[in-house]
Amino acid sequence: MNVKIIFQMMLLSALFYVIPAKADWYQHSFEVMGTQAKVEFEWNDKHQAQLLIQAVVDEMNRIDRLMSPYKPKSEISQLNNSAWSKPIKVSKEFYDLLVRSQHFSNLTKGAFDISFSSVGYLYDYRQNKKPTAKQIAELKEAINYQKIVLNEKDNSVFFTDKRVKIDLGGIAKGHAVDQSIHILQKAGIVNAYVNAGGDSRIIGKKNDRLWYIGIKHPRNEKKLLANLPLEAAAISTSGDYERYFEEGGVRYHHIINPETGDSVRDIRSATIIADDSTTADALSTSIFVLGIKPGMDLINAMPNVSAIMVDKHGKLFVSKDLASVE
Repeated sequence: MNVKIIFQMMLLSALFYVIPAKADWYQHSFEVMGTQAKVEFEWNDKHQAQLLIQAVVDEMNRIDRLMSPYKPKSEISQLNNSAWSKPIKVSKEFYDLLVRSQHFSNLTKGAFDISFSSVGYLYDYRQNKKPTAKQIAELKEAINYQKIVLNEKDNSVFFTDKRVKIDLGGIAKGHAVDQSIHILQKAGIVNAYVNAGGDSRIIGKKNDRLWYIGIKHPRNEKKLLANLPLEAAAISTSGDYERYFEEGGVRYHHIINPETGDSVRDIRSATIIADDSTTADALSTSIFVLGIKPGMDLINAMPNVSAIMVDKHGKLFVSKDLASVE
């Protein structure tokens, strides 16, 4: 082939060759669902990155509007106000999360129970308020997930007891994190981190290395209980230090034992590592309520789930799969 023709072809090819944009890391922190949230990811377009950050913020706020018992117009508030009088139709997303909640209630024999709020709504951790012994005695029987009747034909919900109130605090943040990760994945992002309070999920890597996710020490804010190298995983920690107050040397916190209507006090923190945040969120609450042995027995029988727990004395326990890691 003529040298001139070859040179012309090279010039033509150069015109159509686009140098790929350099990928940068973007991050944003914000308040939502009563906690601090964060999104971080790697992408090669600054404008699109800002749009994706806003999409995550919008998604978490949307879920908060849907599932917050503190918002009068939320679907959960509508249920708490009226589902005892007649079945209330809810969105499929909300209904599906109630189905998942029932699954974890059955799995844990009631240790996970969104109707804990039948008593739990009387606690105010900012104002150091708690229900009286009389109030707990009168309402404790209403904590029973079997009193929540779900009808899949029309996505309706009915409470068989007027005293029943529900709260998705043990699963909604995990759902919000999963939804946010799905938004990023659909956009083509492969390396990302999303966090909401004690719930985190990661995909891919951070600068070609594993992500390191820290677990808070339950009694020392300046220390980490552990710093775990993870990839493609979700991690959730439930602790008695998140929302609490102390009175008479007793700690009252937001993780309620469905059997007593009172805070669980045998555990300081419970961490779950799983494939998705919804599962991790629900199970961390579950084993916190169950306690060390029943909680670890549950996790040790489950595939692709790990646990780290700290009891009331500060002693550390890990699931069998973590104990066998060399």
